[in-house]
Amino acid sequence: MSAPERFLERLTQRRADDPSWVAARRQAGAARFEAMGFPTRRDEAWKYTDVRRIAEGDFALATDATFDGAHFEAQRLDIDAYRLVLVDGLFSAELSELEGLPDGVQVEALSQAVSANHEAVGGALGRLAGVDFSPFTALNTAFADEGAIVRLAPGVVVDKPIYVLLLSRAGGQAVMSHPRVLIEAGARSEATVIEHYSGEPEAANFTNVVTEVLLDRGAIINHYKLQEAALTDLHVASIHVDQSRDSRFNSYNLNLGGALVRTDLVTDLNGEGAEAAYNGLFFVQGRQHVDNHTLVNHNSPRTFSNENYKGVLDDRAHGVFNGKVFVKQDAQQIEAYQNNANLLLSDRAEIDTKPELVIYADDVKCSHGATTGQLDEDAVYALRSRGIDEPMARALLTLAFVGEVMDKVRLNVIAERVERAVAGRLPERFNLADLVETAEAIQEA
Repeated sequence: MSAPERFLERLTQRRADDPSWVAARRQAGAARFEAMGFPTRRDEAWKYTDVRRIAEGDFALATDATFDGAHFEAQRLDIDAYRLVLVDGLFSAELSELEGLPDGVQVEALSQAVSANHEAVGGALGRLAGVDFSPFTALNTAFADEGAIVRLAPGVVVDKPIYVLLLSRAGGQAVMSHPRVLIEAGARSEATVIEHYSGEPEAANFTNVVTEVLLDRGAIINHYKLQEAALTDLHVASIHVDQSRDSRFNSYNLNLGGALVRTDLVTDLNGEGAEAAYNGLFFVQGRQHVDNHTLVNHNSPRTFSNENYKGVLDDRAHGVFNGKVFVKQDAQQIEAYQNNANLLLSDRAEIDTKPELVIYADDVKCSHGATTGQLDEDAVYALRSRGIDEPMARALLTLAFVGEVMDKVRLNVIAERVERAVAGRLPERFNLADLVETAEAIQEA
């Protein structure tokens, strides 16, 4: 039995009472996944990422959404937000807090929307992330019956973040989940949406998530993807964004956990004045492997994109960055900037980076670049001369390196999590802000 056939055997556990449009999509996803199979390193888009750990895995489907209370409190962000929680891909009403949603704001589990057979949801799902994009989006389409639906009416500005927490449990049998997240922002609406992937430290599951974001004219979405799953978890994500005129999409893609992680982020700028900002950070250690593929399509004139990804790699970790900006022939007077900078903390760490520009217009402002280096030993010495021990000096210089990305993060609770992962928990006698400022000044000198 082939790997695709073995995965698709689990489809018999899915509901038999799906609406006809859901059943049709499941069938299309399953057929496409079986035809494509899992990607191999012979595929150009996957040449640096080996997914055999997924393809050869034996993953069941979760049957309940219980989660240890103490672990839940330790994993969740301490933030005032409208919270929707999935446990191994299943909705947990007990852990969610969705009371008091403003008028014009809908946040609900995908299963609730499907049960109501919402035609609006059915029409939007799959519009951006079709079964042909990759084998993993096809697999998600076959299995997805849970996730999160976020819909904003025109003109609504949500007063606090919408927090989607996806938890992974440790257990005797590894499980797989295929959540689907749909965000629809009406004209001139605005919201901050957090996708947070976490779980129990010994979890060894497979999460395959697809997120679709549709922004109407003038809409603003601040999208945080904080991935800090267990170092034995497997994580594949596809994020697809469609932007209308004068809309803005701010992406914060922050990867700290996972054994094998792949994220595809695709944005289509389809209206004049549309702007996309990509802020990315991956901090990996041990034998972690994190692969970021990004694509910005400038499909309309006078559109703007700015991408800045920082990678920090220690031990025998492996990072991949492939960023592409595509400018269509009629997309004149656009601006597109892209940069990937990487810091290797170990001689055995490895980074493969490939920034790309494909331009078919002549009146554009575009630039891209990539750098890879190590810590400046003179800067380490300069900090040590100020009474800071060597491990702390290296941690502070590393934190200063990622500061350009972290300065864009507007949610303190997320910034603090990332800072602790990168620099550890500082002794109380140190003032983090002052020390980082000192480290930045030393590096610039």
